[in-house]
Amino acid sequence: MAKTTKKEPLDKKNISKTGVNNPLILTKQHKIVLGCLLVLFSIALLLAFVSFYIYGQQDQSAVVELNDRSEIVRNWLGKFGAFLADLIVYKGFGLAAFIFVRLFFLTGIYMVLGLPLKKLKNIWFWDLFVIIILSVLFGFFATSVPELGGTIGYELNSFSQDYIGKTGTLLILFFGLIIYVIFKLKISPENIQSFFDSTKKEIRAELATNSISNGKNAYNLEEFAVAEEELDEIHLKTNGSQFEINKEALKPTISNSSEINLDPVAKPLTMMVTPPPFPEVIATHKEEFVIETAPEEDIIEENLASRLVADFGLFDPTLDLSNYKFPTIDLLKEYSTGGITINQEELEENKNRIVDTLRNYKIEIAQIKATVGPSVTLYEIVPEAGIRISKIKSLEDDIALSLSALGIRIIAPIPGKGTIGIEVPNKNPTMVSMKSVIGSAKFQEAEMELPIALGKTISNETFVVDLAKMPHLLMAGATGQGKSVGLNAVLTSLLYKKHPAEVKFVLVDPKKVELTLFNKIERHYLAKLPDMDDAIITDNAKVVNTLNSLCVEMDNRYSLLKDAMVRNIKEYNDKFKARKLNPENGHRFLPYIVLVVDEFADLIMTAGKEVEVPIARLAQLARAIGIHLIIATQRPSVNVITGLIKANFPARIAFRVTSKIDSRTILDTQGADQLIGRGDMLYTNGNDVVRVQCAFIDTPEVEKITEFIGSQKAYATAYLLPEFVGEESGINLDMDISDRDTLFREAAEIIVNAQQGSASLLQRKLKLGYNRAGRLIDQLEAAGIVGPFEGSKARSVNILDMSSLDQFFNNEQNN
Repeated sequence: MAKTTKKEPLDKKNISKTGVNNPLILTKQHKIVLGCLLVLFSIALLLAFVSFYIYGQQDQSAVVELNDRSEIVRNWLGKFGAFLADLIVYKGFGLAAFIFVRLFFLTGIYMVLGLPLKKLKNIWFWDLFVIIILSVLFGFFATSVPELGGTIGYELNSFSQDYIGKTGTLLILFFGLIIYVIFKLKISPENIQSFFDSTKKEIRAELATNSISNGKNAYNLEEFAVAEEELDEIHLKTNGSQFEINKEALKPTISNSSEINLDPVAKPLTMMVTPPPFPEVIATHKEEFVIETAPEEDIIEENLASRLVADFGLFDPTLDLSNYKFPTIDLLKEYSTGGITINQEELEENKNRIVDTLRNYKIEIAQIKATVGPSVTLYEIVPEAGIRISKIKSLEDDIALSLSALGIRIIAPIPGKGTIGIEVPNKNPTMVSMKSVIGSAKFQEAEMELPIALGKTISNETFVVDLAKMPHLLMAGATGQGKSVGLNAVLTSLLYKKHPAEVKFVLVDPKKVELTLFNKIERHYLAKLPDMDDAIITDNAKVVNTLNSLCVEMDNRYSLLKDAMVRNIKEYNDKFKARKLNPENGHRFLPYIVLVVDEFADLIMTAGKEVEVPIARLAQLARAIGIHLIIATQRPSVNVITGLIKANFPARIAFRVTSKIDSRTILDTQGADQLIGRGDMLYTNGNDVVRVQCAFIDTPEVEKITEFIGSQKAYATAYLLPEFVGEESGINLDMDISDRDTLFREAAEIIVNAQQGSASLLQRKLKLGYNRAGRLIDQLEAAGIVGPFEGSKARSVNILDMSSLDQFFNNEQNN
């Protein structure tokens, strides 16, 4: 009985918190209806107010005799409009009453769209504040134009003048204006000073560019000193508490990022938008010249290079395709409105269930905050003191049961934060289009060698990484979870950012259907062997030669770097552009080469060690000379990707897998088994694991991009890799006739008669052991009678009949 009496009040308390029995909570349908009513009412007010200033004096009698239906009014909203305008404008606040139109309109829009209403409190407060200030200010003109300030403005103005006079009233109004500017518009002396400083800096920069364009190369040292002082001031302001927020990066606010504080006791949600990081300021340093003694030949080469740069400028590798145009963003399709719809009811419901589930296990929460992403919402909780993290981690299945959601993932703790993260999939996920990712400022302004836009994070920020710093990428996941779409996103990012002279692709597609769309850009972006017909490799037998050719290219590039005395491809290309390397000595501009393998497991199954060895060499050595690998596979098990290869792939992407063992195989940690599929992925580069919603790009979009590029002027051929001459498949034996087996001629006759070259046939016919029969086959191959080894197939016979065989032996004896 004691337990039941204690439990009843607890249940009532929980019911009151969730608001189940509270009749004042509006449903979504009620909010939409009420919001539409407020929007229409605001439009009606606007019509009534405007017509009042046109026909107000003529309608005064109608307002007095409101019940007389025969009275004619000129107001556009009839007698009701004339009454409202007289009440709110003439007897109310005058011209400032138009702000009520804005207030009712915004309130209705917020309710229709389901936006959080807390921000409206701030809008209503400051707008009413402005209404009072303007009404009192216009009260000074009440004797001449009473409609400006209204009755309330006139009375407040008269009351104020009776006690503090006209000057005091103006001072009070000016003080109210200061309050509005500081707290609402957030204008401070520091912001004004920084605005003037930035304006001065822009004017000086423009003057400097004009002087440079006019050929004035002399610089004033005093101006440099002033510039350095200004930079120091900007550094000091950066470290202070005043920040100038880039509003372009924050529009629309709810679309970009939404961090929402959720009070565990069901208080209203508050929106917190994290401002973008303050831009770095790069100070100008004076150049120092150190004179060193150098050999005479080096001095001559330096002088020659400086003269060439002065005459022709820096070498431009894009001159061969100088009219090349990058694909436009209009070729991509927009699959959504671009913003995230925040479902306040869903957030509140999930928060209450998480809190109740943890409370059932006597785990109290001090604070909870939600960050809404495209497909997943991250709930960050701060437990009370004394709660063990492992206890919350063990409740993963219980929380998933209470939320009735697929793919609950608990991060305990979140790296770099003192919180515990619970990732919950959204009921209505938002698709991340490739267009929104490519068009983002973060990708467009990325200063990277090989920028790749993978998608958007939980905080709705575009996730951009540099392939040149990875340096290789391993992608894995179950079938149909988005690996091929991820590869298309990677290739599309590079096509939108790099010129054909700067990057080349080597595409390996065992499926034969995924990467064939890129055939149209063969002469622009693809690389192949000289003897290959198609640049996209679909035959596994040709992959081995291509990989070995890349190894030859790697060795050749390292030789060029050694001659140029540089350490990586960036330094080499910079030196080549500065015309410090002589093309007559074999030097050339080196484009980046990206090897993409769509299904690596199929190559290992068919080629085995022949593929593993060159892949391992490239993974270990190729990063410095600009060859980067992107390998996709369903499950990188030990027999597919060995430890030697895996150690050189620190950057890994895991799409959804079916078991925790597969997740540990890919990421060395669990979590990939809790993903929800459809492009939901985890990215790691050896440090933290980041959850990203991969950008979606469909086949028609890829076709449009490749057609746009393929229709332009191209190189004569694809980028040709060096030829690779493999080892001969047969065994090189001594061709001396005396070293042949005594049964050589008899074995040749048997093979020619049967037209089947196999050791087992010789074993049966000549009653020999396998070793001797194998030696006879090798000797027949060396003589040219049978063809090379072809796996499980029988060797081909090059001599068709006995007469041709006799002629063969006669020719050997004569020679």
